[in-house]
Amino acid sequence: MDLKSLISLWEKKDALKRVHQRVSRDLEVTEVYQRVFHEKGPALLFENVAGLTIPLMINIFGTWDRVWDVFGVSSEQELLGRIEPLLTMEQPAGILQKAQTLWKLKGLAGIFPREVKKGPCQETIIRGSEIDLESIPVMKCWPEDAGRFITFPVVVTRDPLSGKHNMGMYRMQVIDKTRTAMHWHPTKGGCLHYERAKALGKRLEVACALGCEPAIIYAATAPLPPDIGELLLAGLLMDRPVETVKCKTIDINVPAQSQIVLEGYIEEEPFMEGPFGDHTGYYTPARSFPVFKVEAITMNANPVYVSTAVGWPPLEDAILGKLTERLFLPLMRFVIPDIQDIEIPEAGLFHNFVFVSIDKRYPGQAYKVMDSLWGLGQMSVSKVIVVFDKDVNIHDMSEVLFHLGNNIDPLRDVVLKKGPMDILDHASMEEGFGGKMGIDATAKMKEEGHARPWPKRAVMDAETVKRIDGIWHALGL
Repeated sequence: MDLKSLISLWEKKDALKRVHQRVSRDLEVTEVYQRVFHEKGPALLFENVAGLTIPLMINIFGTWDRVWDVFGVSSEQELLGRIEPLLTMEQPAGILQKAQTLWKLKGLAGIFPREVKKGPCQETIIRGSEIDLESIPVMKCWPEDAGRFITFPVVVTRDPLSGKHNMGMYRMQVIDKTRTAMHWHPTKGGCLHYERAKALGKRLEVACALGCEPAIIYAATAPLPPDIGELLLAGLLMDRPVETVKCKTIDINVPAQSQIVLEGYIEEEPFMEGPFGDHTGYYTPARSFPVFKVEAITMNANPVYVSTAVGWPPLEDAILGKLTERLFLPLMRFVIPDIQDIEIPEAGLFHNFVFVSIDKRYPGQAYKVMDSLWGLGQMSVSKVIVVFDKDVNIHDMSEVLFHLGNNIDPLRDVVLKKGPMDILDHASMEEGFGGKMGIDATAKMKEEGHARPWPKRAVMDAETVKRIDGIWHALGL
């Protein structure tokens, strides 16, 4: 659902609040937002941002009900039903399977991105001396931030070798009226395109879509396999194709329903970006990043700027992280069949801790699962992985701690190794590289160095439970 339609829907459901009181985009919006988020309050539409005419919207992903509205579903299971056939599609082995696979792919054809000649994002076109990024209500979120940062940009680049589009979300510090920093890390698609363009002696064109359909905002954050594009994922989740339109000054397509689009290219001279109050709850220090030069701005006739603020968790980004955990569990199970369930705690910032349950059948299986997870995309930066048996509810922290305390011998069941780390992890020995810990909290087999019989859990027998169920009301309790 596009942003304007969601605004109308949420107003009818009392899930959106228009704020008429004058507020500053510097710090004040962040303070209001985090208070409302922690109260599970509405999306906020600030219509009187000091000194500006464009309204600012925040907290769109602040509750699960609004997340389901974004995708036009009523539950997690309904959303999973849309994506699971793609994530679990197997290679066809016979004629019948080939026909079934072809049928599935034919069904997907209806949700591939579709280019249109014009879209709402190009109702107003600004070029040359009229370009002014300060006219957009970009926020300064925390007192020691180096400036104002675009925090919900969908950054679109094109691979100079293959021509394929990539969408990612990289924060952008506003430098002046026509320039921002581009905070992309070496592992990200946009940075890869930039490095390839440099090697070819070419200038990388970039578009930044602001206020996209929120399903696209989510898709830009998702850890997708290489052959699944962000717009295909968004189309799958919304059960309809995303419409795109070609930019006015560069050879890139952007979502047609975007509120604001920045068109430009990456300059050669870098900029010392930051500090920035990040999702870790700490300021990330200043660091050199490329500069994005804006050559045109296109926008809706009455645009709304969509923003967020990250900081001490949980905030809005924690809900997006949990959504990714649930949506991509089927893919993890497909790649690593041992996995029963996974919990990536929001308090662990989605890379410090991973709890996984398995159906244990042989010695050393827990370590195999750890190594498999550390080799799987963004899971490679996970700091601590703990493996439990399948009967443990890994979403219940009391159960996690109970089995973690009862099932491990630290000398036997803990492995330490080095590997890639999240680049924002300030505790690692080097930026992007450090130590990892794996813990086997499963019941141990004799072959794993536990000579004594493993004790049985003390649980009531089924016959007694059934009998008490039958007389429960008669007991008057």
